[in-house]
Amino acid sequence: MTNQDLPEIGKISPAIFRELIFPHLGAKKNSVLIGPQHGVDVGIVEIGDQAVALTTDPVFIVPEYGWEKAAWFAIHILVSDVVTSGLPPAYLSIDLNLPMAMTKEQLECVWKVIHRECQQMGIAIVCGHTGRYENCHYPMVGGATVLAVGSKDAYVTPAFARPGDKIIITKGPAIEAVGIFSAMFPDLLQEKFGSAFREKAGRIFYMMSVVEDALAAVKVGVRDHGVSAMHDATECGIYGGVHELASAAGLGATLDKDKIVVEECVNEVCQYFDIDPYSSISEGTLIILCREHKAGDVLRVLSEKSIKASIAGEMTNPGEGIFLIEEGKKQRLEHPVVDPFWRAFYKTLEQKRT
Repeated sequence: MTNQDLPEIGKISPAIFRELIFPHLGAKKNSVLIGPQHGVDVGIVEIGDQAVALTTDPVFIVPEYGWEKAAWFAIHILVSDVVTSGLPPAYLSIDLNLPMAMTKEQLECVWKVIHRECQQMGIAIVCGHTGRYENCHYPMVGGATVLAVGSKDAYVTPAFARPGDKIIITKGPAIEAVGIFSAMFPDLLQEKFGSAFREKAGRIFYMMSVVEDALAAVKVGVRDHGVSAMHDATECGIYGGVHELASAAGLGATLDKDKIVVEECVNEVCQYFDIDPYSSISEGTLIILCREHKAGDVLRVLSEKSIKASIAGEMTNPGEGIFLIEEGKKQRLEHPVVDPFWRAFYKTLEQKRT
């Protein structure tokens, strides 16, 4: 194996995961209900008579967003993975390896926002580590583990998905891509589209969370009584997320592009930065698999939270493949592999610096 097998940027491929990571997972324990899988956001273990969902991710602080926004984004992307288990978030363990340039005032702002958001979500911060060190740089300034706790019959995972489950998508494509572009390059958006458009696009930043989406969806029921699985559409967006969910479930899928909701400003911003919105990073977009008889109820509870959502496809039998319908034409849907957002983002950043 050579370094060419690793991605140019972003998450490793399913092939690298299967080759390097999956065969070497430490001790085997029967208490592990859901272990590591490519495309599955959480692990789940049994402790006592409870199911405990765990996720671990980088603490991602981007000073250019402004410290308030940066901290809000950091905690919500951490919690957004664990809620795809369907269980309510409960505990946070966090390690902060801060750059030497960070001041006490900046840390205070970041930490108070993290505290505030955790308090609102019912999350207790139980342990961690905080220090400033040489060779630590933004945006990845540590790591964190979030735990969610509930009964063993209350969690969801792709193993519970069945042929005929409906695919429900919230908010639509490229939420994170547009949220980041609007925070980082508001001057470019204003110059191209005007101040009213820039302000509207800027509001998408605070859509980059699926916490409310996921916790609302499972209120209708789980497994055979409602939601069977959920996935946060991060790297490679909706196309990547649907592909990963179907692969993890061992099922086929048919996705109708024309039925996916789209937030205002998304198509214009993606066209301006020359990226495909459906393949682009989309933290804040939740892909929900749901039994057909409960799909309408899921849409209803999401609408009550003012979250746009639509039924945009369904799961099919194993071996039937993953397909996309666009303008009435059906074609095979391949995993995008490389998210187009990153190249566009760094290209724009470099142009602004020169």
